Amino acid sequence: MLVCGAGVVGASVAYFLARRGIAVTVVERSGVACAASGKSGGFLALDWCDGSPLGPLARASFALHAELAKELGTDYGYRRMDTFMLAARERGALTGGHRVAAPPWLDGSGVVTATLGSTETTAQVTPARFTGALLDAAQARGAKLHIGVVGDVARRDGAVAGVMTADGQTLDGDAVVLAMGPWTGRMAARLSLPRVYGLKGYSVTLAAPDVPAHALFVDYRTSDGRALEPEIFPRPEGEVYVCGMADPAPLPESPELVEVNEGSCAVLARAAGRVSTALAQARIVRRQACYRPVTDDGLPLIGRVPGVRGAYVATGHGPWGILNAPATGLALAELVAEGEASSVDLRAFDPARLRAAR
Repeated sequence: MLVCGAGVVGASVAYFLARRGIAVTVVERSGVACAASGKSGGFLALDWCDGSPLGPLARASFALHAELAKELGTDYGYRRMDTFMLAARERGALTGGHRVAAPPWLDGSGVVTATLGSTETTAQVTPARFTGALLDAAQARGAKLHIGVVGDVARRDGAVAGVMTADGQTLDGDAVVLAMGPWTGRMAARLSLPRVYGLKGYSVTLAAPDVPAHALFVDYRTSDGRALEPEIFPRPEGEVYVCGMADPAPLPESPELVEVNEGSCAVLARAAGRVSTALAQARIVRRQACYRPVTDDGLPLIGRVPGVRGAYVATGHGPWGILNAPATGLALAELVAEGEASSVDLRAFDPARLRAAR
């Protein structure tokens, strides 16, 4: 069994396959959590996807996150959080004061306008550490990690026979899961897969110890009138992660070629500083960019690849990749091992629902 991609979805698939005693090799071109899985926010919400096809997947996954935090036996920053909505401006202060009770550390010019979640409904993980913990646990159960660039799926008589790597190797396998984030889209011309593309965003990480566990979603206006929606997530290791700048730049050939725009990162740091004096004084320790995998209808692809027996895909989770990875991994492991997913209904995510890319 081969899993292509060592991001959070691939690591989750590998973990749940290995937990079932299935021999699995993860094939990864660069490194564990080297793209969006290592550079995203790690915010988890129980019910924010309710009312959409993602609702049951998100609820199942939120519960699995709590179970995995105990099961994996590794501290990767899982904790419950209170979550708030704020309004802030790059220049000037809003009038009227906080609309709901605000934590004392939110002492900048921002206004807390609503409570969005509690410790019952919102939580977080540190994504790179979570991904690594999943893959470490899979390897402890016999899984292997192979560094190589997947070039194509090897087929024999209409069924998967393994994958071919760019350096000429063929890795044998009777089943293949494609979980390469936005780079899964590079396989669309070779397989009957719908379009998968990358949506670029930026983030900064601030050194800010002792900031409480409060997730912030900010309605922000820059001095030149741009409307942004920064997200701010304090982490237990003494850092605060800030994201929220979109960029239409095309997907590069590999994660190593993703470029960081210093100006966009500076805007995010200033936005954080407007809501808290602690963040205004904080040093930037990382400036990053990544591409989230998205599909034409905004729903992930989870299931069988049409027309090729033994081929599966798990990608396109957009902003909810970290949240929905555990339920995706469990359901796909069930589909591979038993022929049907029993924990979550995957019909809404069937790759066959969208026209294959040409």
